[in-house]
Amino acid sequence: MQPFPVVCSTLSATHLATFLQQQYGFGAGITCRLIRAAINHAYLVTDGEQKFIFRVYSYNWRTELEITEEIGLLKLLHENDIPVSYALPDPQGNYIQHLPAPEGKRMAVLFTYAKGEKVLYFSEALHYKLGVIMARMHTVTHNLPFNRVQYTPAVLLIDSFERIKQFLSIETEEMQWMQKAQQQLLQLFSNAPVFSLRTGVVHLDIWFDNLNIHNNEDITLFDFDFCGTGWLLLDLAYYQLQLFQIEKDPEQHELKLNSFLKGYESITPISEAEKQMIPAACVSMYFFYLGVQCQRFENWTNTFLNATYLKRYITVLVKKLYEHYLLPVN
Repeated sequence: MQPFPVVCSTLSATHLATFLQQQYGFGAGITCRLIRAAINHAYLVTDGEQKFIFRVYSYNWRTELEITEEIGLLKLLHENDIPVSYALPDPQGNYIQHLPAPEGKRMAVLFTYAKGEKVLYFSEALHYKLGVIMARMHTVTHNLPFNRVQYTPAVLLIDSFERIKQFLSIETEEMQWMQKAQQQLLQLFSNAPVFSLRTGVVHLDIWFDNLNIHNNEDITLFDFDFCGTGWLLLDLAYYQLQLFQIEKDPEQHELKLNSFLKGYESITPISEAEKQMIPAACVSMYFFYLGVQCQRFENWTNTFLNATYLKRYITVLVKKLYEHYLLPVN
């Protein structure tokens, strides 16, 4: 009997170490350790004093073209002195490796290691610096042609809502509220002065879990897996969403948010039209990432993604943020 098909396998770190040694010419003492198993799997690769990250993309999660575009973006940002973790080729010049996993061919890329560590709470000065980095990145990616997903209001709100509906009945109080909020947000976006909103390539996932801080000074961004095109304010909104969720002290929240925005605007201004749209975009980010969790249900456990979890997520996070910004209710 043939092995039964699988949806998402976890590749052996020991065997990946052997593969990486052969493919990249690493030393005999190379080690490989799984450090994150989410939508994609990340492995820490150590060769003497050097460290790298080997990302194994989930089966059918990204196309080869999408990964190639991500690699090209990181190269461009690195060349413009934006502190990012970027892709490294093997000696043959190949950036993308193809691994015959049980579920099918999975692609993988070796990245530079971001020095430092993840820090949940960091200083106003570092929030300022993060604002500078994001603004510099946006000056490079403004109107940049990019062959990946375009984050339209429909992608953020309509597609995501349809995915959530598969796991939580539209008849529930929480989903009834979500539907009303969705319509209000779509109306706000349809009335937006689009010609005043900058567009370009966005990271769409900049928060403490996707950046490392070294010596309480140097910040390096990584994990551009969700990069695509859209309004640049989406990155500002996602940062603002995360700060609201993490920094519970109102005074610290305000200080750090203002510091971040000052850092950003020291490089490039945020238009009044963009500032007005950020609250709606913040809540839309919650719709989108809740939709991603439902889309990638097979990467999560039944205990994690169930009706109770979704109801709590909507009530405690989405609705709370919506009310914080005093967004329309009718």
